[in-house]
Amino acid sequence: MTSSGAAARDPGASRPQDGREGALMSIGEVLAHLRTEFPDTTISKLRFLEAEGLVDPQRTASGYRKYSWNDVARLRFVLTAQRDQYLPLRVIREQLDRMEKEPVVPQRPTLVAVGTQRATDPADTRIPKADLLERTGVDEVLLAELEQIGLVSARPPGWYDADQVIIVEAVVGLTRYGLEVRHLRAFRNAADREVGLFTQLLAPLARQQDPAARARAVETARELQALSQRLHAALVRSGLRGELGR
Repeated sequence: MTSSGAAARDPGASRPQDGREGALMSIGEVLAHLRTEFPDTTISKLRFLEAEGLVDPQRTASGYRKYSWNDVARLRFVLTAQRDQYLPLRVIREQLDRMEKEPVVPQRPTLVAVGTQRATDPADTRIPKADLLERTGVDEVLLAELEQIGLVSARPPGWYDADQVIIVEAVVGLTRYGLEVRHLRAFRNAADREVGLFTQLLAPLARQQDPAARARAVETARELQALSQRLHAALVRSGLRGELGR
């Protein structure tokens, strides 16, 4: 990427205002910045976005990546577009390319994802198989295996909702560390047990015809999901701390 292109996509608004405009960051520092807004982001994800041409960090003589604040803004743009509009990387790349070609204006515009509406429910999103493959980097063989064991499911006539994208992205990341599909059955089984338990808790509200009661059921379901995620993360973190002797 050229320096003129970098200037054209400079958002400015997300940069610190303490004179560190030219500071470069390691991939770990970038991850720390992004995780405050995108907690599911991983180093593998950042490397994947680089491989897909969405960001082009500098390299030191030793080969270490060094990111500018402009690179961080591009990553934030990509992650926001994926999270809020569920856009495939091809579309996001086209948006970034158009922004690079636009004239630079004196103001510092905030780099935000194109689109005015955010999907209210991941289940309402319809993502074609081709876009799922491009966005996640999964191959068709692995996707077929995930569908076979029930970890991922498509809706007729072959659409995937946003939750399926998240599942596939997580699986791709786990497989990079050596996990195999057979190991993932435990995640499916554990999730099914939680669904059964939470369904019992939500049943009294869900059975009511009152719209307010059903709204409370939806909100309670969100809260149960959040608490479950916190519990799971803390248990795994505590267990690994013991294994690592920390």
